[in-house]
Amino acid sequence: MISNPLANWERCVEFHGHECPGLAMGVKACEAAMEKLGLKFSEDEEVVCVTENDACGVDAIQVLTGCTFGKGNLIYKGTGKMAFSFFNRATGESLRMIVMPSNIEMDRKQRQEFILKSPVDEVFAFSKPKFELPEKARLFTTIICEKCGEGAPEHKMRMNDGKKVCLDCFKDYSRVW
Repeated sequence: MISNPLANWERCVEFHGHECPGLAMGVKACEAAMEKLGLKFSEDEEVVCVTENDACGVDAIQVLTGCTFGKGNLIYKGTGKMAFSFFNRATGESLRMIVMPSNIEMDRKQRQEFILKSPVDEVFAFSKPKFELPEKARLFTTIICEKCGEGAPEHKMRMNDGKKVCLDCFKDYSRVW
C-alpha cells in the first residue's frame, strides 16, 4: 500500500468524493500503521481499527486497510478526537495515534499538503491504546419486535410491558436527572 502514495491518495479521493485535510489525515494514519505495525490490507479481521471520530479520514481507513463496519474490524468510539488505534491480530501489536495540534496558519489546501508530505511523526503523537483488542465480530439471533414487527439482533432488544421491543420502540424510563 505504501509503495505508491499517489495512487493510494487517488483511490481514497475517488471513494470519498473530494480532496480535504481530513481525508489526508486518514491516508497518513494508514501509512503510519502500515509502516509501524507491518500491516497489510485486511481481507477479514486480521487488522482492527478503532476510530474515535466519524470524519473524512475514516473513508481512507476503509479503502487502504480493509477495515470496515460490515466486517466488524472498524469500530467507532465516539470521543470526537482525531485519533485511530490499530491492532494486528497476528502479532498482538497495537498503536494509537492522535493528530498533533498545529499553530501554523494554513488554508485547507496547504494543510492537506502539509499532512500528506510531512513525516508521520510530525503529524501524529503515538502511544499504546488504553483498551484491549476488541473481540472478533459475532453473529446474533434476530428477534422480531413485538410492537413494530421488525427484526433486530438479540443484544439490541429490550423489554417493555413484558414484550420484546427494538430500540426504536423502547420507551426508556429514568428518574435520574
